[in-house]
Amino acid sequence: MPTEAKPLAERLTRLIAANGPISLAQYMAEANAHYYATRDPLGADGDFVTAPEISQMFGELAGLWLADLWTRAGSSQNAHYVELGPGRGTLAEDALRAMRAARFEPPIHLIETSPVLRQNQATRLPTARWHDDIDSLPELGPLLVVANEFFDALPIRQVMRTDGGWHEVMVDYRDGNFTPVTSGPALDDLVPEPLRDAPEGSLIETSPAIESAARALAERIAKQGGGALIVDYGYEGLATGDTLQAVSRHAHADIFAEPGERDLTAHVNFAVLETIGRSAGATVHGPIGQGQWLESLGIGARTAALVKAAPHRQAELVAARDRLTRPDEMGTLFKALAMIGPDWPAPAAF
Repeated sequence: MPTEAKPLAERLTRLIAANGPISLAQYMAEANAHYYATRDPLGADGDFVTAPEISQMFGELAGLWLADLWTRAGSSQNAHYVELGPGRGTLAEDALRAMRAARFEPPIHLIETSPVLRQNQATRLPTARWHDDIDSLPELGPLLVVANEFFDALPIRQVMRTDGGWHEVMVDYRDGNFTPVTSGPALDDLVPEPLRDAPEGSLIETSPAIESAARALAERIAKQGGGALIVDYGYEGLATGDTLQAVSRHAHADIFAEPGERDLTAHVNFAVLETIGRSAGATVHGPIGQGQWLESLGIGARTAALVKAAPHRQAELVAARDRLTRPDEMGTLFKALAMIGPDWPAPAAF
């Protein structure tokens, strides 16, 4: 095990030895906190690539989407640009460039806890202000928010149907390895009614962390105005199945090996985001596929314009467009959802 991973693995081992198995949510939260605090995971030399790193077009269209919403809402002069989990700052840089072209240059607020990523963001966005959570965002003025692949990294809980009912999946340490066990308390009441009779071995995922963040965001949007664009990979509605995964060097990896050294994510239930958004007073649009959203915003025309300006990049630009929009790439699995202030206009492309 790498030297830098030992403190976390040893701490979790001691915690389990003293108190018994820990929840999967705690394991995931601890692992991802260490992972993001100690590295830049993006790019060809990292562990994964996100849409803004694939093409400038993604961030540009997100920025124009926000600028269009702001303009049709009356061009408030005290609006704020907010990004949740901004990575290297690539999306924000591209989005803000496009927004400036639309004569909109709001102050920048980034929700980021990783000191490594904050340093990277500062090189691109030197005027930004950083925040640890949604609660510390400005309380006056509309919020124009982007959350791209933010919710998928928040910790999840899993419950499994056993012969003794639904039990929470915990993480134990046995024979020198972290391993999942169904030793958690019975949780029948937390299982949606239509799924309670699912076959033995069925697994359901929930995420109090996602619900809390979505509620905090939606309440701000409902109170202050503005809009939030959420793009992530996931599904809609009731479902069973294990979506937790680990990625290392652009390949799937063992979730329970070397905690803190792999990116842990799970699919986002967009039906939960939709329900929370509406209950908080925001209007909700979508979800729709990322490909449909980008096509509606004109990614085809933007690709053509970039090709015209740089013909030697044609193959690269077309490949990037296809990767972002094709159903067999990111176009369908990745979805877009908008939470909009109750007095604001309907957003474009939905």
